[in-house]
Amino acid sequence: MKNWLKLLISIILPQIAGGLGALVTISSVGSWYQSINKPFFNPPSWIFGPTWTVLYIMMGVSLFLIWKSNHPFKKKALWLFAIQLLLNAIWSPAFFGLESPILGLLVIVPLWVMILVCIRAFFPIDIWASYLLIPYLLWVSFATVLNASIWYLN
Repeated sequence: MKNWLKLLISIILPQIAGGLGALVTISSVGSWYQSINKPFFNPPSWIFGPTWTVLYIMMGVSLFLIWKSNHPFKKKALWLFAIQLLLNAIWSPAFFGLESPILGLLVIVPLWVMILVCIRAFFPIDIWASYLLIPYLLWVSFATVLNASIWYLN
């Protein structure tokens, strides 16, 4: 498969995962989410779309760098990425779709761990693929604290 096609697929896959989550999120943001208690550091809703879009692009480029490599651990790294992407995709249905901060927390903590595992697995394969996931880890770290705070306050 040509590299340009791998790049395109790699960028589209995280966007699809995010788009599916956004479909669930949109229905709750205007109703349930507005009615619950949130911490003082809860960012405005408009921040999430652009932030996630950029993070999904960075994740896609990271995925591409691993996919195009010939490293012997490439297959394992791709599976780890798939697991974290699946966890990413089910967080929105757990938190927003089921309107359950505790279920969101039960998904986001393993997601955080899997992002860290991916960063470590990607590092020997392609250092830039690893580095591209660091902003994602930082954002999910913030989201984990936010999720936990919402659970605590409600």
